[in-house]
Amino acid sequence: MNIREAVVAGSFYPGTKSELMDQLDKLFLVEKDKIKSDLAEKEIIGAVIPHAGYIFSGYEAVHFFALLKKSEKQYDTIFIINPNHTGYGADIEVDNHDEWETPIGTTPLDHDFIKALDLPVAGMAQSREHSAEVILPFLQKWLEHPFKIVPVCILRQNPDTSREIAQKIFDANKQLKKKILVIASSDFSHYVDPESGAKKDDLVLKEIENLDSDKLHDTVIKNRISVCGYGPIMTLIEYAKLVSENPKSTILARGNSGKTMQSGSVVDYVSILFYQE
Repeated sequence: MNIREAVVAGSFYPGTKSELMDQLDKLFLVEKDKIKSDLAEKEIIGAVIPHAGYIFSGYEAVHFFALLKKSEKQYDTIFIINPNHTGYGADIEVDNHDEWETPIGTTPLDHDFIKALDLPVAGMAQSREHSAEVILPFLQKWLEHPFKIVPVCILRQNPDTSREIAQKIFDANKQLKKKILVIASSDFSHYVDPESGAKKDDLVLKEIENLDSDKLHDTVIKNRISVCGYGPIMTLIEYAKLVSENPKSTILARGNSGKTMQSGSVVDYVSILFYQE
């Protein structure tokens, strides 16, 4: 059995099961009155979720997973599309482990889907990467049914790459006919003053709302906006347009690291739900 052991347990989130479950519960208790519970009735396509340490971005992230739990919908396979912060691995790399482990337990990868995708498969890109791993404990905590994951790491972020991945997922599922969910892992502006960061993020959020990957990409590059996972976000946009004639997105929660550690230089976090009516 080829198991990917957690590499950021004890740093990005607690290293023991009891401490981790306790922190996830506390995040929910802090945010529960602000969660947009009515959206649980929507047909959920996926979400943009932040991936920093839980004390920083967990408050925004928990909104989506609480909605998933309330919806009581079941998913066979969950794609975690994440950016490559380390430089290890291929431009696009689907992880090849049998299971991923966190302090909560292990979750199997969907190797039927991995084979059907016809994308590069290896274990290098995720070997020291945090941005997919930190998503998994939320899923393990709040999904009360068995599920599998497919982690896809993107090094070269551009609209064509995102369209390719989205199309591969869509085409593979024509054959497999599974109930799937796509999570795009991304933080927003990094190490900026809160006002400037919010203004820059607004430019990106506008193109996300418009479901326009090309303009999103151009906006990020032209304005030097440090949204680290714009490739995964574009992938979710393109996938949403394939599975729905009228996909929608809405912001679930928005904040920055200043709520935890006051500073004139913060990292911004936004959770965004993608759904169809």
